[in-house]
Amino acid sequence: MRSAARWTRRRDIPLAILAWMALAALALWGISHIAHSLLMLVIAALLAYAIAPAVRLLDRFVPRFVAILLVYLVVLGGLSVILYFVIETTIEQIVSLAHYVQQMLTPRPGGSVTPLEEILNRFGISTSQLSDLRQQLFNQLENVATSALPIVTGVFEGVLDIVIVMVLSIYLLIDGEHAVRWLRRGVPARQRARTRFFLDTVERVVGGYIRGQLLLSTLVGVLVGLGMFILQVPYAVLLGVLAFLLEFIPVLGTLTSGAICVLIALSQGWLTAVLVLAYFIGVHIIEGDVIGPRIVGRAVGLHPVVSLFALLAGAELFGVIGAIFAAPLAGVLQTLLVAVWQEWRSLNPEQFEEPPVPLPALTSFPVKAEATGPGAPTPSMTEGPGEASRASGADGGKSMERLVRTSGGEDREDDRHQATSIQDSVEVPPTPSASDHLL
Repeated sequence: MRSAARWTRRRDIPLAILAWMALAALALWGISHIAHSLLMLVIAALLAYAIAPAVRLLDRFVPRFVAILLVYLVVLGGLSVILYFVIETTIEQIVSLAHYVQQMLTPRPGGSVTPLEEILNRFGISTSQLSDLRQQLFNQLENVATSALPIVTGVFEGVLDIVIVMVLSIYLLIDGEHAVRWLRRGVPARQRARTRFFLDTVERVVGGYIRGQLLLSTLVGVLVGLGMFILQVPYAVLLGVLAFLLEFIPVLGTLTSGAICVLIALSQGWLTAVLVLAYFIGVHIIEGDVIGPRIVGRAVGLHPVVSLFALLAGAELFGVIGAIFAAPLAGVLQTLLVAVWQEWRSLNPEQFEEPPVPLPALTSFPVKAEATGPGAPTPSMTEGPGEASRASGADGGKSMERLVRTSGGEDREDDRHQATSIQDSVEVPPTPSASDHLL
């Protein structure tokens, strides 16, 4: 019977693995066909998580729907004011950058070498490589010019997606808490604690990450734009906006924006480039070691190696969107794995008990400490050497017996016999008589 049951289990395990793999493949196939819709739902949920604390604060004084509208009006109004000044300056600097690139690619009067070729020749880059790069750039610009209709269509679809995301986030803010309460009550009683822990973990990690990342990206963008303006690097506002956007990509965002700023600063000379590099090192230290762990690290709690691996895996699987959302998803997964591990450890404590430490090898008899003090007995001066030897032998035997009683174990009785034999083996010299003293 046991062999038959064992054979049945061995046969069912591969079948179960194949069934789970088939279900996973079917789920991935279905997700791939609705990936765009799922992405908008995820972005709407993240937006709702980000502004939920402000809605809860206003919900105490006004109805919830009014609180949501007020929060959206404040957020959209603030973004509109900021974008008005930032976009206007950014567009001007983009146009200036285009003119600057055109000047760098145009030969100077009376010469056949462009300023860009002169700079590249200093670094050992040949003119043929520059010509190939310029031809590829012109081809790409021609392709962009001929595909104006798809670009307009893409912009319209992007605006429509933004409207859909905002509407979804409003519905999630209105009925999201009711849906969460329904989910908590709908699960079986034995699983309610785990469901509550999962929902609380998602809210803490994802909501904290989004709010913290927004604050951190804004701070880094302001620091970069202000620093480039002070160091008189061209396109300071544009570089600040770029640093704000790239900061949403963990680990690599600050490095990428720093490299771009250093390359642009090279047009102002080596000294400016070195100063920009030193400034970015300081910004990276402040962002990564001082502010980042306090704002984002408490919510996510990821080691930099784990964060970088999650970034690469998310970018490999889902592109830029995967790289942006890799850190909070990895934080949720890490919290759940730690919780499962701790629960399993609490249910199986015998597997984690420390083994008993063996007693050290017995090399000598324990020395009996002499009692001191006014009430301590004093040795008799009339005691002969034989009596002293017997007393020392008796004390040694008693000490051994005390050691045997305290050590414990299965061989306690054998150790007691061994202690008795050791006591008997102590040779007691005979007590000298009066005649011996006379002799």
